[in-house]
Amino acid sequence: MNEGLVTTAYLVSGILFVLSLGGLSKQETARKGNLYGILGMALAILATFFSGQVENFKLLIPLMLGGAVIGAVLAKRVEMTSMPELVAILHSFVGAAAVLVGLSSFLDPGHALMAGNDKFIHEIEILLGVFIGGVTFTGSVIAFGKLRGSLSGKPILLPARHVLNLGMVGASIWWGSQFLQQGHDPAWVSLLIVMAISFVLGVHLIVAIGGADMPVVVSMLNSYSGWAAAAAGFMLKNDLLIITGALVGSSGAILSYIMCKAMNRSLANVIFGGFGTSSGSSPGAGSEVEGSITETSADEVAEELKEAKEVMIVPGYGMAVAQAQHVVKDITETLRAKDVNVRFGIHPVAGRLPGHMNVLLAEANVPYDIVFEMDEINDDLPDVDLLLVVGANDIVNPSALEDSSSPIAGMPVIEAWKAKSVVALKRSMAAGYSGVENPLYFKNNTDMLFGDAKDTLSAVYSAL
Repeated sequence: MNEGLVTTAYLVSGILFVLSLGGLSKQETARKGNLYGILGMALAILATFFSGQVENFKLLIPLMLGGAVIGAVLAKRVEMTSMPELVAILHSFVGAAAVLVGLSSFLDPGHALMAGNDKFIHEIEILLGVFIGGVTFTGSVIAFGKLRGSLSGKPILLPARHVLNLGMVGASIWWGSQFLQQGHDPAWVSLLIVMAISFVLGVHLIVAIGGADMPVVVSMLNSYSGWAAAAAGFMLKNDLLIITGALVGSSGAILSYIMCKAMNRSLANVIFGGFGTSSGSSPGAGSEVEGSITETSADEVAEELKEAKEVMIVPGYGMAVAQAQHVVKDITETLRAKDVNVRFGIHPVAGRLPGHMNVLLAEANVPYDIVFEMDEINDDLPDVDLLLVVGANDIVNPSALEDSSSPIAGMPVIEAWKAKSVVALKRSMAAGYSGVENPLYFKNNTDMLFGDAKDTLSAVYSAL
């Protein structure tokens, strides 16, 4: 394949990747977005294969097939509740790949033959690829452990941790300058030291972040992996890899900003803060929960639903854990058949991954036109006869607006307590993922329905 055809194929692939990102921004077009991404990647692989720049097919093809089989098995077996940690560990692979590409580019005999500005620029590319890739690799492994529960979700805050981070960055810059000045023969020592520092920095950055901020961390690591891929593209002189990495890097950064805005936090506060240290014993410093818990039953909830004309359902991570989305859809269809106006309210950071709830509801074939974002439904809540909170906690916590001393103060939330009646489904009274108690459960218009969400909602559905 001549160079013009390869360039054209890469351009078409890049356009398909842009269309993929655009499609994934909405539920209605998400499937089409995935298809665009698949086509773009398939075209890119074929163009690279026939570009004349790839050798060792006897080694490459078996490795690709093995990776494809592993990926297919993982994709088929993974539960939606495990999707965040799967995404995190996949980011680590991208980081590791960038490190390996950097090392192999340095060891490539062609690098020793380079001179002048070309060599200097190439070595900067190697440094950036190794450093960003190293931080992404180890940081993603720690995020995976925290999301999976293998590591504690509480932040580990070392004394003078910010000074340590700055020291590691400064040391990386110094050793990087040594790498650029030493030439080919002794420079590998400096490069390996930069790699080692990046590994430690990735671990230290992520262990200091609490579990409540893991969704933003995963998004930021996604951005890091994109920039690592772009650096690898520069090292390999592959235009499409540069474009794709830049798309992933910039979109991940934008998504992280959107999520931080949804939590009323700054990105720097998430990355360098220590949110998640609350013990969950109280909604905020100096305040106490007022009221008492009122427990209800599935039959009573069914009776309330029969009488309601306006119903709002707010899903959370508990719905994902219980795999209750299908029975939620059955209840929704039953109520709509009785001319009840049923709507879903989705918080931007519900679950542990953006779009988590939307995907679950789409999987259960809940109509797109009754699923609304937080900003679209908050003003309508006083008119809602019954609001069902299905396994959500932090996203409906009034402490965010009512308690200035709360760790989540200022975070935009779904104002569930404004509904005429609220039923909250939870396994227990344990605090949410941020470790902050929720006064919603103690309000006069709130009843608690304890148990596995799928089991309790199945009982409600039977009573309906």
